[in-house]
Amino acid sequence: MKTHELHYETITRLTTAISQCKEQEEVAMITAESVKSAFNVKGCCVFLVNRETRELGLVGSSGLSQEYLEKGPTHFKQAIKEAKDAVPIAIYDVMDDPRIEYPEEAKKEGIASLLGVPIISHNKIIGALRLYTADPWEFSQDNVTVIQAVALICGMAMDMCRMYKGYKTSIEILKNMRDSSSFNVNKWTPYEGVPTSVDRSICDY
Repeated sequence: MKTHELHYETITRLTTAISQCKEQEEVAMITAESVKSAFNVKGCCVFLVNRETRELGLVGSSGLSQEYLEKGPTHFKQAIKEAKDAVPIAIYDVMDDPRIEYPEEAKKEGIASLLGVPIISHNKIIGALRLYTADPWEFSQDNVTVIQAVALICGMAMDMCRMYKGYKTSIEILKNMRDSSSFNVNKWTPYEGVPTSVDRSICDY
């Protein structure tokens, strides 16, 4: 029962926190910190798919060293494919699994096990959420389900931030257009207000 209460509390706190966010990076950081703290693991990372480079770009992390985070590019369609196949990937031993792109770096960082789940928005895979442990961990179905729920919330929040940014940009464009229009309207001309189809008076010549 305590485990379920912990999961409910994690999801509730996470949802409350990221509902206030306006930037995707802020959503990623809060998500990573919440997962690391709630599961008491070594670290957590949030990635977004870069469609041009076909790589997973790091957006937020917690608990991992800068050296490990800068180990090299994380490819979208290679190795761990949770962000390609839309399925959770659990790796018990990172030193004995061919899907790990940088096993030596993982060993040096002190990572034993890894759980990766896709971040999905509007039925499209937009990234991945990865959880790292210092000790070998057999991830239960309950663990996977909760992390999937967190990733889903993260994806929805990311999408809301994207739409907010789009709306903000649109408002700025419309505001600039309005200001420009107002500037032109305030210019006085001799025939202001006279329809163009009306001929000017003989007195105006």
